[in-house]
Amino acid sequence: MITKISGKLVALDDDAATLSIPPMEYEVLIAEFTRRHLQSQLKKEVVLHTIHYMDGNVTSGGRLTPRLVGFLSTAERDFFELFCSVDGVGVKKALRAMTQPVQDTAIMIEQQDAKGLSGLPGVGPATAERIIAKLRRKMPKFALLVRRETPSGEKIKDGVVEDTYQALLALGHNESDARQLIEQALASGDKFKDVEAMIQGIYKKKFGS
Repeated sequence: MITKISGKLVALDDDAATLSIPPMEYEVLIAEFTRRHLQSQLKKEVVLHTIHYMDGNVTSGGRLTPRLVGFLSTAERDFFELFCSVDGVGVKKALRAMTQPVQDTAIMIEQQDAKGLSGLPGVGPATAERIIAKLRRKMPKFALLVRRETPSGEKIKDGVVEDTYQALLALGHNESDARQLIEQALASGDKFKDVEAMIQGIYKKKFGS
């Protein structure tokens, strides 16, 4: 199983990137959001987190072709795998739909925004409802995962944001309010070494004490 690939980006098409790893070149399928990010990286070394799967249907007389799908982060890859698990989606439709940051799509799912989801390429109203029904409760970490550092560049330890989110829910905040409080705390530029520090920072900012 190929989970990560590093090499020089030698070509970029609408739905694929070609990486040179001498003596071979690898074609990696990508979403539109990933393509936009890679546009400025041509001829440079890039790293893509990948899913390796077999494309095709041998039961109808076809053949299986190995494919790589690439993402900018493990969070995007994890989100994509969940997205593909919804009935009627699959790899190709999921790739077409990923035209915006994972965080934005995750928030639409979390907030049950079927209209917004159905506006994504290849996702109609019926598919949007299935996506919401299956994935809504799995979205909080993706809605927050993109923000892993403060504006000053201070890294947030793995798990602190997600655990703080769960703690806020346990304290009675709803999902939207909890996410907003965390985003405000991250935007402040303060350092948070653990969940307790982030909770204290959030309530200090909220109540001014």
